[in-house]
Amino acid sequence: MAKAAISLLLLLLSFTSETLLMVNGQKTWCVAKPSSDQATLLANLNYACSHVDCQILRKGCPCSAPDNLMNHASIAMNQYYRAKGTNQWNCDFRGSALIVMTDPSYGDCIYA
Repeated sequence: MAKAAISLLLLLLSFTSETLLMVNGQKTWCVAKPSSDQATLLANLNYACSHVDCQILRKGCPCSAPDNLMNHASIAMNQYYRAKGTNQWNCDFRGSALIVMTDPSYGDCIYA
């Protein structure tokens, strides 16, 4: 019985790499795929910022520069990922996002 329970637990944990990463204690971030086009980045930025606070992107704030869609979309997408739960499905954005294990923070812009 115990062996079956352990097997079931391992099976459930294998469904998402995110679950395994969190079990292993690794912190993850959600960023835009470098291959994303401008329209997709803008849609992701608008969607994420309609659900979470994107004040950090305002002019003069730590994450306002560089002022480009790739940067702003990645930050907004990560804010969404954090707020909604660091699950794989909260970092999909119709296939235009990546879950990374390297902290994308830079300068005074700290990805939560």
